[in-house]
Amino acid sequence: MIIDGHCHAGKGDGFTGPWDTSAPLDRYLERAGRAGIDRTVVFAAFHSDYLAANREVARLVARHPSRLIGFAFVHAARDRGRVFDMVRESVVHHGFRGIKVHRHDAPITREVCEVAQRLAVPILYDVAGEAHVIELLATEFPAVRFIIPHLGSFADDWRAQLAVIDHLVRHPNVYADTSGVRRFDLLEQAVRRAGARKIIFGSDGPWLHPGVELEKVRALGLPPEAERAVLGGNLLRLLARGRKAAAPAKASPKPG
Repeated sequence: MIIDGHCHAGKGDGFTGPWDTSAPLDRYLERAGRAGIDRTVVFAAFHSDYLAANREVARLVARHPSRLIGFAFVHAARDRGRVFDMVRESVVHHGFRGIKVHRHDAPITREVCEVAQRLAVPILYDVAGEAHVIELLATEFPAVRFIIPHLGSFADDWRAQLAVIDHLVRHPNVYADTSGVRRFDLLEQAVRRAGARKIIFGSDGPWLHPGVELEKVRALGLPPEAERAVLGGNLLRLLARGRKAAAPAKASPKPG
């Protein structure tokens, strides 16, 4: 099974660019299907109200339950005090499997990490080049699995990407995705130093072509078992714990 671990979906309301305006899935799903991608992790476009945005993503996931896996997007500062309720609703009521946080919104907080630990779901945290924070996150929350998209920098900050590779090597709970990484030598280095089990395929769809991003992984020329791990096995392993932990819903809040 091939799983794209990084794709935006739904409408934003910022109108500063595609990333906070609209992330339509129709063409993405066509492209992913042609590329042989079986499932995709989706989360909201940037939004001023992630509770509403997550519910929109939930409706999209419900339309394509065999294709899409939802992650709950939270704004670490603006959603302070309600992160657990937001994520719990997404996990218990909508079947979401993880949390997405972006440094563009606000730095990640202890609250977000504690929620991930409590619900046993991974955090996809875009550090936007601030790789140093990974050291604190990994050591303070060793039970939380952190996935760092773009190998740490969509802006091709090679210093940050090299630092992320160091963290992959040192910390068993730190992973990285391949989305938008243009320096192929750094992808090679990440696999060589940290091992294929620490790397997750992602496309940053719908704006980047999933087939093109998939070919980057195949171009690494990994042994079949290692390639299968990067293309889906690693992510499936990370998601498995969250499903078990979130199964009891006796104390779940009602959507409101």
